[in-house]
Amino acid sequence: MEAPGVRARPRAGEDTVTARQPRGRERAITGKRQTSWAFSDAFVAEDDALLWARDRAREAGLRPVSPGTGAALRMLAATVAAKAVAEIGTGTGVSGIHLLHGMRADGVLTTVDPEPERQSFARHAFRAAGFASNRARFIPGRALDVLPRLADSGYDLVFCDGDRSECLDYLDESLRLLRPGGLVCFEGVFADGRTIGSGPQPAEVVRLRELVRAVRENPDLVPSLLPVGDGLLCAVKR
Repeated sequence: MEAPGVRARPRAGEDTVTARQPRGRERAITGKRQTSWAFSDAFVAEDDALLWARDRAREAGLRPVSPGTGAALRMLAATVAAKAVAEIGTGTGVSGIHLLHGMRADGVLTTVDPEPERQSFARHAFRAAGFASNRARFIPGRALDVLPRLADSGYDLVFCDGDRSECLDYLDESLRLLRPGGLVCFEGVFADGRTIGSGPQPAEVVRLRELVRAVRENPDLVPSLLPVGDGLLCAVKR
């Protein structure tokens, strides 16, 4: 397993930066909508640990959160001064790194995934990003088997990037897990496909529509749908 390192060659049109001093692409501000969207997605530059985790995700046929979605998660975690975050869908650690960067220095990320091999990649990526081993708790298993064992009102933020067919169940569990003022976030509500080369199934699209409606109409939630990545549905628990 190759550890993250400094990229030997920048991509075409990309500035050369050191691993410790990533920066955005201010020159991309052109007044053109398409270019502006690309700029917004790359606004927060990702370091070598994140790029390494993205490479592992592509090799595994996964579609990790976009840089723009990651930056939004990082900001949201910082906004609520998150000390305890639950993540459904570890993947190879891309979203987890962003969440940890936004959390308090003493915060702990509890991340659940049915594939232990993916979690081993994420563990390696977290370490490469500079996070101590006690900053993350990895729980292998199906989310709906694991979540009922987590503490009521014990979390500041719940991030859901798991099985779309179970999204309404994730919402129910998230409302139990969150403290008042906590945030729940769902990735991929635009249904553009979680895995490379695969599109959403009709049943998944219907389920996601039901999720969006349930979040929007729940009087205990203050919702917002952010047009980043594949769509990030967020809501604050009153």
